[in-house]
Amino acid sequence: MADVKIEMKTAAYVCSGCGLGDKLDVGQLARIAQKEGKMALVRQHDFLCNSEGVQMIRDDIENEAVTHICIAACSRRAKTEAFNFPSVAMTRANLREGVIWVVAEGAAHDEVRQEMADDYVRMGCAELKKSRMPEGNPNHTQLKNLLVVGGGISGLTAAFEAAETGYEVILVEKQAQLGGWAGKLWKRAPYKTPYAEPQETGVAALAARVSAHPLITVHLNSTIAETAGAPGRFAVKLAQESGSITEVAVGAIVQATGFTTYDIAKLPELGGGLAHVVDQAGLEALAMAANGGVMKRADGREVKSVVFLQCAGQRDDSGQHLPYCSGHCCATSIKQAMYFKDANPDVNAVVVYDDLRVPGMGEDFYRSAQHKGVIFAKGKASSVTTESNGLKVNYKDLILDSGATIQADLVVLATGQVPSSGVDVILWDKLTKEADGGSIEAKQQKSELKSISILNLTYRQGPDVPKLKYGFADSHFICFPYETQRTGIYTAGPVRRPMDIMQATEDATGAALKAIQAAENASLGRAAHPRAGDLSYPIVRLEGCTQCKRCTVECPFGAIDEDERRFPVFNEQRCRRCGTCMGACPVRVISFENYSVDTVGNQIKAIEIPDEFSEKPRVLILACENDAYPALDMAGLSRIVYSAFVRIIPVRCLGSVNTIWITDALNSGYDGVMMMGCKKGDEYQCHFVKGSELAGYRMSKIGDTLTGMGLEPERVSSFEVAITDNAKVAGFINDYVAQLVEMGPSPMKGFG
Repeated sequence: MADVKIEMKTAAYVCSGCGLGDKLDVGQLARIAQKEGKMALVRQHDFLCNSEGVQMIRDDIENEAVTHICIAACSRRAKTEAFNFPSVAMTRANLREGVIWVVAEGAAHDEVRQEMADDYVRMGCAELKKSRMPEGNPNHTQLKNLLVVGGGISGLTAAFEAAETGYEVILVEKQAQLGGWAGKLWKRAPYKTPYAEPQETGVAALAARVSAHPLITVHLNSTIAETAGAPGRFAVKLAQESGSITEVAVGAIVQATGFTTYDIAKLPELGGGLAHVVDQAGLEALAMAANGGVMKRADGREVKSVVFLQCAGQRDDSGQHLPYCSGHCCATSIKQAMYFKDANPDVNAVVVYDDLRVPGMGEDFYRSAQHKGVIFAKGKASSVTTESNGLKVNYKDLILDSGATIQADLVVLATGQVPSSGVDVILWDKLTKEADGGSIEAKQQKSELKSISILNLTYRQGPDVPKLKYGFADSHFICFPYETQRTGIYTAGPVRRPMDIMQATEDATGAALKAIQAAENASLGRAAHPRAGDLSYPIVRLEGCTQCKRCTVECPFGAIDEDERRFPVFNEQRCRRCGTCMGACPVRVISFENYSVDTVGNQIKAIEIPDEFSEKPRVLILACENDAYPALDMAGLSRIVYSAFVRIIPVRCLGSVNTIWITDALNSGYDGVMMMGCKKGDEYQCHFVKGSELAGYRMSKIGDTLTGMGLEPERVSSFEVAITDNAKVAGFINDYVAQLVEMGPSPMKGFG
């Protein structure tokens, strides 16, 4: 550390382009960087991001031995390719999107605009002084092969696509053959022209290609007995049906374990449990047996009339069944109705639906079924009962708004997909606590749960990846759909969300590519996502650690364990660099080279706080870099004006916010603190899963501190901001500043 400080040489570069020189006193900014920022070298340039400006910086790095640079120009999110200097530590002072584009025009605002820019230069220099160039995780790994769990259409596709890019793949399937559910289908809904007929599944051919591929090793009749390690160095034990164990080492994992069908026994009102009432999987078995011929029931009787009931136990708002749509069921029923019509056009085939959902080219498929004589009745089934040697379907005709009945030899229920995702880790955690408390019943339940685990992870948080309410693997559905909360483990296919075969093949390809990216990043000591390529990793001063375990418990990704002395052990390859551990630490001993309590704390302290008579409040905004900060940038791009009394510091995640930043700011005389993060709760949008939620919890405990300081609780407020909220975020700022003005200046002014 001492050597780094001795060798540090700082430089600040102030740009005049994009209107900065017209709206700001650039010379004053340069003087602040030199005198207050204590920059060893300060240069101005008319257009810093052009080739001449960039070359000037490169020359200084080469010839002047500059190690740390502050660029005072545009947002850190802009011109990233031009300002790419991988050998030096760098900070950015946002003068364009953060100052001249958001402060109102006119001479009346010149003073506050310049003060805002001055502060951002001070902040950039202050941050730089506490930053170091990350050197990357020294624990590099070289494993770049993949493990694919599941041999259905998703797993086969993931394995094949990864192997085609040159990566070795180990494919594990618990059954004796490849193919999964798709292998049990007679035909599939059309996925290529013409879109008028059911088509071959292609599963057998894909399975043959996978089995013959020189880079793919297939383990049938096998399950995962244990998964330990991290991206780039997963150690996996494969258990064969014979009882033998094979140990393999892989760089990343794709879980493509598919789904099971919703149990029709839970639908007695729709005939679940009656003879000749089947689900769509049961109908496929009958079709396979018929092999293209006349369809017969289980009792051997030819089916002359068949009724398909859509949304059976799906899209249910009663709370008894599945609330979601499984996506494929409408097209599947159309396909299965065609099985009957193609074998015998005289069969009466009726599809009773509430809404018919056939995305893509499904409209052509639907029209083709109509031309073949399939009847589509918009209705809601109420009951299915036996009658003579057949069945009677009672339903409400939603067009005529009246009751109706249909006689049928066979009823097919379009039940939903239930993901095969293993153990619910929330329940696991609950049972663990109860078992630790001596509960024998909890220990027994844990043992039973263990038997259904898929990955059998050795993580302290549980043996499988965290899940959403109905069992689908948890992920940031919009930005990072494949990433689970276990870094380096990706989900694909119906274990991630309900989908059809076409969607599953696309999904599996995406997951395979993300797994490859994770393995490659791990081999270079870089983070996987969402800060892909980030070379920083958490560093802890164990001599100051109080063994409180907050970092261990609050890490959303299972990246921290404890050693035998109960000190934290950081697993850098699992780490996503969110800084949640840094925000959790009460003694502030966790940091990153380029992001720490000090890098942010120095910025907070660098701002010039006007006295209580100036009528210029100061508001600190800690803005999440994933949604809130981009929204602020887009407000600038849209020239949406907001108060010049705010000073914005981007943070990796609100989960990284340490309460010392809040108390330091208020002690320094700031009139208020705004925290802007992602949406939290069941439909969270936090890129780091729990960051916003944890920040909200921590801030709820700060009330006593504010009271002790003689401050109103309203001086610290949190706001949920989506990346598209550029207009809304400006409104939040202006309303909050107005509220603080009405409240009056902080009583801490003059004591900072």
